[in-house]
Amino acid sequence: MYVERASRLPGAVVWTSTPSRPGVGRVLPDGCMDLLWHDGRLMVAGPDTRAYLPDGATGPWAGVRFYPGTAPALLGVPAHELRDRRVELADLWPAQQVRRLAGAVNAAPDPASGLEELALRQAAGADPPDPLLRKVVTALDAGRPVAATADELSFGARQLHRRSLSAFGYGPKTLARILRLHRALALARAGVPFAETAARAGYADQAHLAREVRELSGLPLGDLLGRGA
Repeated sequence: MYVERASRLPGAVVWTSTPSRPGVGRVLPDGCMDLLWHDGRLMVAGPDTRAYLPDGATGPWAGVRFYPGTAPALLGVPAHELRDRRVELADLWPAQQVRRLAGAVNAAPDPASGLEELALRQAAGADPPDPLLRKVVTALDAGRPVAATADELSFGARQLHRRSLSAFGYGPKTLARILRLHRALALARAGVPFAETAARAGYADQAHLAREVRELSGLPLGDLLGRGA
């Protein structure tokens, strides 16, 4: 069972998940990074470029999912170094510090609230998020072309690519594809026919939508939505 709520940290989401059986649950790329708790340990999920299939780990999970581009400043590591990876927080921060933080999370009324407090403390001591990065996400999520987005924000193409790698873990074109996928899924889940979904989300046609969904999620769109073939 998966449950989420808005965090007190602006733009973040706090979530919990208890898989019904080992290996269940497909995590789609979304441009975000997560601070994770599982079995008393603290971990970080980097930005994904493809669907992540959990291994056989059982038991409850908790996480804080950060708005795209905001986690690197809190964690002190560029996003591209964690792309498509799940790592122990102790691989990024001093082990003694992580043991102390894990103890505080484990002593909290529940791990999710403990993680949220950890994230809030980190945010209080970090530089504020770069507002230009939020504008990049907003523009690409609205379907603006990458080149037009760079021009509107007075970025050169290479500069935008470098900043995107550090903030999001991949270039702006990959981020645009991932955000477009979620626009399409929202439309399809609302019952919009697939052909209309493709047009409204910004795909060339329904076949283009089908290819992109399969490439990023590993499943056909109908299967991803639970409608069968």
